[in-house]
Amino acid sequence: MFDHVDPFIGTDATDLPTPSGLASTWWWPKPQVGNTHPGATYPFGMVSACAYSGAYPTGYGRYDLSTEGLPPVLHDRLVASGFTHFQQSGTGAIRKYYNYFRVTPMLGPLDDLGRTWEIVEEHAEPGYYAATLASGIRAEITVGPKSAVHRYTFPAHHDARLVIDFSLGGLDIPYGRTIPLRAHLASVGPGCAEGEIVVEGAPLAVRVECDTQQWRQLLWYDRRLMPGGTRLDFDRIRPTTLRPFGLMWAGPTEPGQVVELRFGFSLRGVAQAATTLERECGPDPRHSFERRRATTQGVWREHLGKVQVDTPSSDKATVLGTALYHSLIKPCLAPDESPFWPTPGPFAFDLSTMWDIYRTHLPLMTALFPGRAVELANALLQIAEEEGNLPIGYRMARGADRFSRQGSALAHTFLADLCALGLPGVDWDWALVHMHDDLRRTYGEEFLLHGRTHPISHTLDLAFGYWCSAIVAGRVGDLTLVEQFGPLAARWSNAYDPATGLLVDSTYYEGGRWNYSFRLMHDMASRIALAGGDAPFTDMLDTFFGFGADPVKQPGLAPDVAEMAAGYALHRFEGLNNEPDMEAPWAYMYAGRPDRTAQVVHDVVQQQFGTGRGGLPGNDDSGGLSSWYVWATLGLFPVAGQNLYLLNAPAWREARIDVGGRPLTVETTGFVEPEPGGPAQHVQSVHLDGVPLDRPFLTGGELHSGGRLRIGLGPEPSGWGTQHRPPSAPAPHVDVPLPRLARP
Repeated sequence: MFDHVDPFIGTDATDLPTPSGLASTWWWPKPQVGNTHPGATYPFGMVSACAYSGAYPTGYGRYDLSTEGLPPVLHDRLVASGFTHFQQSGTGAIRKYYNYFRVTPMLGPLDDLGRTWEIVEEHAEPGYYAATLASGIRAEITVGPKSAVHRYTFPAHHDARLVIDFSLGGLDIPYGRTIPLRAHLASVGPGCAEGEIVVEGAPLAVRVECDTQQWRQLLWYDRRLMPGGTRLDFDRIRPTTLRPFGLMWAGPTEPGQVVELRFGFSLRGVAQAATTLERECGPDPRHSFERRRATTQGVWREHLGKVQVDTPSSDKATVLGTALYHSLIKPCLAPDESPFWPTPGPFAFDLSTMWDIYRTHLPLMTALFPGRAVELANALLQIAEEEGNLPIGYRMARGADRFSRQGSALAHTFLADLCALGLPGVDWDWALVHMHDDLRRTYGEEFLLHGRTHPISHTLDLAFGYWCSAIVAGRVGDLTLVEQFGPLAARWSNAYDPATGLLVDSTYYEGGRWNYSFRLMHDMASRIALAGGDAPFTDMLDTFFGFGADPVKQPGLAPDVAEMAAGYALHRFEGLNNEPDMEAPWAYMYAGRPDRTAQVVHDVVQQQFGTGRGGLPGNDDSGGLSSWYVWATLGLFPVAGQNLYLLNAPAWREARIDVGGRPLTVETTGFVEPEPGGPAQHVQSVHLDGVPLDRPFLTGGELHSGGRLRIGLGPEPSGWGTQHRPPSAPAPHVDVPLPRLARP
């Protein structure tokens, strides 16, 4: 899929065809923009690099801060003041997102530092970003796991320069700047410098080398050069005392002269940054760019080759390839790089947030790259041991914005799936201790004391967290904990009002009680019975998804309180504009209505994703939205924490998935190329390795074993999937204990 990736998808405000049919009834409360960036990235790597305009939320692009409706414009065209490192991918609603060590290629004096130039040409592909500025300078960037290499092509000039700003960080919006607390910077030889900034509590070190050693190498402070100076040290910086500072190389250029810069980064000091730079980019600073680019793009080709589809549409292939690409950027896996504790081992950041990724992204990571999933699991457990809790969100920063109000116990779903699959490399006794302890954090005490907690969605989180923890307890043979966790897992029912079949009145994050009422819990049979049975439950879902409803008007620019309140009062599915109800289309399957799932999923897939910069319906949120698309088009959907995959009509005639090194082919018969606004296809039959499959799901073990899945399709609903429902488990299942492993 490498050649089908368009990293620009999602970088502009949503620009999709006007929805029709069912899709026209869905209401989008969140910003109508993907919030992605086209910069150079490495699969699950620590470093990204991109053009910097200061725009929200990645530092790239044209938009100002937005949390609802259409994004307001900050710049009327694409501009850049330089090229920065470390960006989020597709997230929103946070003001400070990295963008450190800005490199500005210039033909003017330092007084011009900070001005913007129009971007007159751009190109991006996995692992590579290029832009030509109106100044006539062309920039190209590639990255490694913990490194970056820049290549600049200059016009003829008597005094061209490359300026690195060590003081800049964050965004060009109110309260969006990050201020380094401490910093040091030193020239350590011709064409070589190193330094460290402590920003948002994290010490970020860098080794930087320039291949044009005959250029002048100068430190600068407050836009003034420091000839002869070799070191800058700041023991304590305040917002009122901060003045820009950094490093510059300067010299004459011939037409088309090329200069390369390369960076090694570390959260554990300049010595480790230097070692990383040499390991990833070689010992010679000259001609590093092409070697690093080729290596990174080779890794991307291998990663993106894990999913292959048969489609006559290049546009659809581009949407899928880009969705898979966006799913593999985050989280950042940075072994031996924790700045917060001294021990070596796994470390991860940019979990922004578990709320967004636990349903779709983490199951995709587990399926395609089980080894990396185990690495992430051990990193999460290490964070819990060092800091006291399993994170809901976690950045390369200290601070309280760990997103606890969004959800509770969501890492438990990820860990339960890994444990149920029996993947090696995790000490599950150690994991169980932290899973159990974490369930008492924040909202957990109230849940234990009163049987439920508010916001009420946390009651569902915690009950399911106990169910997931019981899976691990059963696998390690702790039957006492299994017995203890069972009644606590059953407390999910305390969140519902039997009179309405919906959640009780409460406060809700980015949605209302309808958006949260159709979560796929572990005991869906009892959930449906609580709503009055299959028919009433289906009727509620039909209302929620807008069957028979009129089209709605989406929020515009700067919607007011009344407009948003009226939208929430619709009690309507948020489409793929937001995450709270992204699994709800599959709730129909537990009521014996796979035909309804087919219709809703068809309309989302065919109408809410497209090509071009405006091809996403909302914030991609670290690949959570993109992973949904990958799963849905394959005719599969993971039920996170339950080691289960629901089956539906695929959007491809044939697909091949590399599941942890084992091929799984998804073939179809009776396939008709789906079209926006056209009819959905319905499953008529399923065969797994030639054996008929009447049930509408695969177990995790079946999916991870690979094989041949053959799905018969037709234009009308059939009896398939109406009798054998996906499993419900009032009590946690106790499995055979796993072998005990040494703690990592």
